[in-house]
Amino acid sequence: MTEPIHEPVFWTDDSTVCEPIAHGEDIAAHFHDFGQLRYAVSGALVTETRVGTWVAPANRITWVPPFSVHSSRSYGETDVRLLRVPAALTEQLPTEPSVFVASALMREAYLAVISDHEPADSPRARLLLDVVIAELARAPQESLRLPEPSDTRLKAVTDLLQADPASRATLAELGHRTGSSERTLSRLFSSELSMSFHQWRTLLRIQRALLELCEGASVTDTAMRLGWANPSSFIEAFTDLVGQTPGRYRSAARAAHD
Repeated sequence: MTEPIHEPVFWTDDSTVCEPIAHGEDIAAHFHDFGQLRYAVSGALVTETRVGTWVAPANRITWVPPFSVHSSRSYGETDVRLLRVPAALTEQLPTEPSVFVASALMREAYLAVISDHEPADSPRARLLLDVVIAELARAPQESLRLPEPSDTRLKAVTDLLQADPASRATLAELGHRTGSSERTLSRLFSSELSMSFHQWRTLLRIQRALLELCEGASVTDTAMRLGWANPSSFIEAFTDLVGQTPGRYRSAARAAHD
């Protein structure tokens, strides 16, 4: 899910409303001189950068700051609504890509400013955009950013895990396969990614679980396919990171799609 980003293209504009994106469709690496908000009405959108990966299922809003190089991939048939934010209005928002839970007020203001088709500088459009930004500034961020390592020794390990999230290999075993010691890798996870090996692998699995549940997979099948010993441990880990049980998340994702 984290392929290298090469030769990003500068885009001067984006349509505010996209046609539905097919499952697995890629949007090439690019950047803008304005900020961009991305709301998945259905499906899920993965945003990748050089420093990490963010997953935004339905009812989440992704924030991409000006000049942040990013690429995307859709999961499920994804209906994404894009909203341009002038650079001058971005001071209240994070300086790196982020994913927020969309409140009812934020969602309605967001969709209204897009569907009205008014000039971006009209009083009504500016008022609605101000509401969206104010809501974002106070909205909880999803703690689901998966950091991407730059150290080649660490990346060799994370690449193996990306290819097989269900792998139960220990850090020592992965180190043996990649030519690094367990002690060195453990230090690199802590110093470069600010988390342990176990935390990183759990976060990777949770990101993949979000995508599988969004596509309708059962909680038990998802847990088994992604390497948890039993559904209970998966439910506990998922709830700790996402803030709701996987069953409730799956139901909400299906309702948003319907």
